[in-house]
Amino acid sequence: MSDGERPQSGGARAGDRYVYDPATQPDLFESILSRRIVAFIIDAVIIVVLMIPAVLVVAIVGLITFGLGWFLFGPLFAIVALGYVGLTLGGAASATIGMRMVGLELRTWSGAPMFPLLAVMHALIFWISIGVLTPLILLVGFFTYRKQLLHDLLIGVVMVNAPALRKQER
Repeated sequence: MSDGERPQSGGARAGDRYVYDPATQPDLFESILSRRIVAFIIDAVIIVVLMIPAVLVVAIVGLITFGLGWFLFGPLFAIVALGYVGLTLGGAASATIGMRMVGLELRTWSGAPMFPLLAVMHALIFWISIGVLTPLILLVGFFTYRKQLLHDLLIGVVMVNAPALRKQER
């Protein structure tokens, strides 16, 4: 197979480990970065809303356990956020609710859907990279071939347009 031919695996070039290729499948990568920002904001709002019942539950548990349950207030945001990411991004749709609303899906480099542990690791590495390297690290997406951010590259995942992916899978 020559470099110009499109293989059966979805568009990766010979020697390229990624299934999704922006050169042969540009519709999979249209406006990814701007839609990721919108999806992040939607997901942040959802997590804040989910914190309300979680805080109430921890408050009641704290009363029942004579204050011991209140130690959960410290890690509560991380527990709620990681649970949300694990259940949504690691679920069958391979996307959080925010990603679904803007038509994005996160896949592994080989094209497989996400699974809960990988989704949680993706979120943790995102938080660590932002905390250590500042939000300027998100500029990496402007310079990568598949519009991947640093944590995408480290985990081995790629964000794609869900409608374009569905069209290609037919």
